[in-house]
Amino acid sequence: MATVLDLADRIGPDRVTTGAVASQIGVTQAALFRHFPTKAALWQAVAEHVAEGLATAWENALSLGDTPIVRLRALISAQFAQIDATPALPMLLFSRELNVTNTELRATFHGRLTTFHGLLATEIRTAQKAGVLRGDIAANDAAVLLTSLVQGVAIRWALGARDFDLRAEGLRLFDAQCRLLAAEGK
Repeated sequence: MATVLDLADRIGPDRVTTGAVASQIGVTQAALFRHFPTKAALWQAVAEHVAEGLATAWENALSLGDTPIVRLRALISAQFAQIDATPALPMLLFSRELNVTNTELRATFHGRLTTFHGLLATEIRTAQKAGVLRGDIAANDAAVLLTSLVQGVAIRWALGARDFDLRAEGLRLFDAQCRLLAAEGK
């Protein structure tokens, strides 16, 4: 999994071949196909590996705080940490491999992003009920704003030669977004 993600980061997801993966790990392409019968199966294993890492990071993040804002910040921080640890992820989400060629891969990542959105929306609703965040913005809309913040910062980081601290910049902008979403007087 690490080799596929490393190659995807270095040469782009659409240029990763089973031959390149086999060569990089020091086996024949036939040996690789004994474990993964198709390139799609290899990518699906990668997607499941990444999805498991995301799910674990989110679960850990939710256990870090006793207020919805702390949990939201921890979720956002965990997401940035996962992207930083898997630099190919932003480009993979926009790759031909994901969006055209491999519908199962697309479904796996869409499911993870939907889960992340749901976790954010739940914490936002809790913060709204506690009077910490504005109640006049739908929780799902606020979750879209936060998801878009993560995606935007991650793409800027990936395209900008990773010339800034992804997590620090993301959390700085998360804090700004929270100030904009804060209930009056909070």
